[in-house]
Amino acid sequence: MSKRKSISTHDKSTKRARPVEEEEDSEDADDRDQDVERLSPQVLPSGDVSDVGIVKSITLNNFMCHANLGPFAFGSNVNFIVGKNGSGKSAILTGLIVALGGNAQATNRGSSLKGFVKEGESFAVVSITLNNIGKDAYKPEVYGQAIVIDQKITREGIRTYKLKSQSGHIISTKKEDLVTILDYYNIQVNNPVTILTQEMSKYFLHSKGGAEKYKFFMKATQLEQMKDDFVHIKSTKSVTVDKVEQHSECLKDLKRDYLEKEDRYKSLASVNEMYTKLEELKKQMAWALVGEVEKEFEPMKEKLESDRCATNKFNEKVDEWKKKVEVAEGKQKQSHEQLEEITQQVSELQSKCTEFKTEVQRRNADLKSCEVTVHRHKAILRDLEKDKAQLSSKINDLSLSISQATGAESQARMERIAQIEAALEDLTHHTSTLGQQIEQYQHSYRHAIEGQGKMKRELEGLQKSIDANRRQLQSMESSRSNRLQRFGDQMPALLAAIDEAHKKGQFKHRPRGPLGYLISLKDPELALSIEICLKNLVQAFTCDNYDDERVLKSLMTKVLQHGRRPAIITSRFFPKVHDVSVRAVNHPDYPSVLQALEIEDPVVANCLIDQRAIECILLIKNRTEARRVMQGRNPPQNCTSAFSVEGDQIFTNRSYTADQTRANFLSKDVEEGIRHLKREMETQKVQAAHIQQQIRSTDKNISENQDLLRRTQTEQKTTEVKTMKLQLELTDLKNVEEPQSEDLAELKSAFENAEQEYKQHKQLIDTAAEEADVKKVETKLTPLFTSLSCNILWVHCLFVLLQEELSKTDQEVMKCKHHEKHYEERRNAHLCSIKTLENNVASKEKELQESIAKAKEICPEQLVVRRTARSLDVEITRLKVKIATQREHQGDREEIVREYHEALESYANKAQQIKNLNNFIKCLDRVMDQRLYAYTVLRRFLSARCKYYFDSMLAQRGFTGNMTFDHKNETLSISVQPGQGNKADLNDMRCLSGGERSFSTVCFVLSLWPITEAPFRCLDEFDVYMDMANRRNTQRQSGLKMATSQKIRQLIFLTPQSMSSLPECRRIHIVQLNDPVHGQTQMEQEEEGP
Repeated sequence: MSKRKSISTHDKSTKRARPVEEEEDSEDADDRDQDVERLSPQVLPSGDVSDVGIVKSITLNNFMCHANLGPFAFGSNVNFIVGKNGSGKSAILTGLIVALGGNAQATNRGSSLKGFVKEGESFAVVSITLNNIGKDAYKPEVYGQAIVIDQKITREGIRTYKLKSQSGHIISTKKEDLVTILDYYNIQVNNPVTILTQEMSKYFLHSKGGAEKYKFFMKATQLEQMKDDFVHIKSTKSVTVDKVEQHSECLKDLKRDYLEKEDRYKSLASVNEMYTKLEELKKQMAWALVGEVEKEFEPMKEKLESDRCATNKFNEKVDEWKKKVEVAEGKQKQSHEQLEEITQQVSELQSKCTEFKTEVQRRNADLKSCEVTVHRHKAILRDLEKDKAQLSSKINDLSLSISQATGAESQARMERIAQIEAALEDLTHHTSTLGQQIEQYQHSYRHAIEGQGKMKRELEGLQKSIDANRRQLQSMESSRSNRLQRFGDQMPALLAAIDEAHKKGQFKHRPRGPLGYLISLKDPELALSIEICLKNLVQAFTCDNYDDERVLKSLMTKVLQHGRRPAIITSRFFPKVHDVSVRAVNHPDYPSVLQALEIEDPVVANCLIDQRAIECILLIKNRTEARRVMQGRNPPQNCTSAFSVEGDQIFTNRSYTADQTRANFLSKDVEEGIRHLKREMETQKVQAAHIQQQIRSTDKNISENQDLLRRTQTEQKTTEVKTMKLQLELTDLKNVEEPQSEDLAELKSAFENAEQEYKQHKQLIDTAAEEADVKKVETKLTPLFTSLSCNILWVHCLFVLLQEELSKTDQEVMKCKHHEKHYEERRNAHLCSIKTLENNVASKEKELQESIAKAKEICPEQLVVRRTARSLDVEITRLKVKIATQREHQGDREEIVREYHEALESYANKAQQIKNLNNFIKCLDRVMDQRLYAYTVLRRFLSARCKYYFDSMLAQRGFTGNMTFDHKNETLSISVQPGQGNKADLNDMRCLSGGERSFSTVCFVLSLWPITEAPFRCLDEFDVYMDMANRRNTQRQSGLKMATSQKIRQLIFLTPQSMSSLPECRRIHIVQLNDPVHGQTQMEQEEEGP
């Protein structure tokens, strides 16, 4: 019966058990009191149950007229809040209602929550603590033994909640959690039986009609809510019955339409066989296309396997030359080491030679100083000896030249000439070899420089492509929310500028563009082919006249400052699309570009027709089929070309493959385009890194070639110098003249004269020579110096030999590296061809899988087809023509079948809906009967219990009364007789005095308490209209009796009267409020009522 609908089943199952109280009918009030006291121990649960959900304390801050009230602690059973008017009794009750989720109207104290904030303050705070002890506690592991509810109300009327645990931690700030807690405890602040305010008690006290009392009873027991629910269900049921009747009328029309469609469907039996055969031919056609793709796929696969096997040979060659390079480099390294050792030895020997030379020079100087005297004495002798020797030599030369014309000197000169000529031939051959090496090194250098430039240009192109793809990726990512940004980041700004200029009247006709943005595709698969077909027209703009063109160019100059500007097409605007029915291509199976586009603006359509003739271009998805249609014997009339779904353009005599692999502007799948761009950028980055590595390797090769070239050029210069020296020597030898004959007799005569003169001076010279020999110093360093010079000469010869060997080793290394590089390039080219072939095989395999998937969509089971696809296509075309002929006579078969199935489905669905609704209505009637019976029984049961408790409470005062429920007319009449007179002599409550009527009303309210479930109940100023006798009895009844009979519930009474007449009892708790402050305003005093 709760009005709240948000409580789940498991929450309801854990609510506190409602205490069961038995009722007994008895005429004697004392007997009923004894029975209640006798039954009380049976209905009392454990002590923990009585504490769950009761109010433990309340505190008010800046609430209504009070700055601070409380905290006030309450007992677990009967509580009296006593205080004068203006002390804050009604403020406590109002704060209790508001803090537990009640609105301002429920308090009868105002129409808005902001009125509860004290004047001059910005907010008010109400804090309530609820007990949460026992086995029925609400989430004790979270809240503990108490739940603190803090509500803050601002001056604007906004309130916020804080649900705290016993320790003060904030658990939640949501009102939904507060509603869940209140439903769990069954606390209903809007129920007058739970909290009865002054206004409600005044209304009920002064109400004299039975309808108001009956309505109060229904609202208190929540039977009113159940009644409203039943009324709503009945109204819903009547609406449902009306809908069923309407659907039944529609069902007849649907059945009639279904029968008509069924007759037309059965008349198509003659065409079914042709359709069956057509479907079978289509299945065969699908698998025939698969067979053709397989035939193309197998040779490619075999070629790939053979190429993979050939890769091992290239690997072996590369490994072989790598080993040779390692061996040659080892020899080169060894020669370098030996050359360094020889160089070190030469430097050591040269230093020793320098030392010996210095010593020899010093000793020779000493010897010369000693021989000066000897030389002076020998000067004459030497002159004479020279004369003698010259004469003797001339005589001997003349004798030899005369006697032996072919002497030993001529023979020696000829041998030397032969040696020089042989050495010149070797040097010439060596020079030629060095020239070839230099030419080879220069060629390798130029080739490496060219390759490096080519790779740098390729790297620069890749970098530009990466940058372009990055900009396009940014545009596509931003185009997720705005498709216009695919055509450029500044395109929205350009269109905004065009609109602004058009509003200002700068254009005669508003330009259209970009054209790709103003068209849409009927088939998204054709996006790539249409974009390739339109080319730059996708981004182009069109203007009506040249003035508009100049204005548009100026706008593009301002907005599009960087990047390419779209093309502008100037053509007159027409309001209608051109009539192209005469020159347009019209194929039964394939659409033209104009037919594949949805163009709302005729200006755009006319521009594409004029610029690209899109009405004459076919779109054929399959490349093979496109070639068959265009390059067959009878190509379609008026068709200039065709485009496949891959973007290939096919003419009647040629075809072109598209470089573009995806649509950039017309594709609807932006995410796929973004993923494709990211993959392409990653591939380009890998290629760029690979090219950079190749450039670094080429730089290293160039440096090595330059070193080898310098060495070879140096060696060539040295060889040329040697050759020049030998050629000069050869020329000198060839130019030697033969000695001429002289008069031998004259020479002999002169020789004899010289001999005589020599003998005369011989004695003088011998004497001077003996003196010089005494002073001569013998030197012993000359042999050592000579030996050292020989060693230096030998080491120098060895150095030259090692240099020649090193040169040969360098040439061998270069040769091996050249072969290694050659085979590596061949292997790389082979691997590139394998990769290309693998890509082709993968694409062909993908095409095969797509063909198989398409074939399986048409026919799941694979068929063995021996016919060609061309013959099957001819037969399918013939059968389609035959079916079309039959369709002209009988109508469209597919439409008839579709209409039949739609009519059948509509009829079946409608019939099922009506059946379900009828079943629902029957089930609802059955359930409603059961619920109404239960409602009647519950209402009668609650009425009987209310009578019982009302009679019992009247009897405590010595009154007798009668309570009559008229459920049919919804009235409640109460008759009360003060005193113990004749029981039949009962008076209406209107005949009673004010105090007696207030006492009777209190008895009626108290009689409703035992039959309603709530952890606590509040009653505001229940005894205000009673005299002292009635007040004393009511206090005793509400205090002592309630303390004993309502032990499991918390009761809170608010009264301005003194409770001193009540005896002391541990179950009764009295809260005495302080008197109001002196000088309080009249409005503050009136807040508590009379």
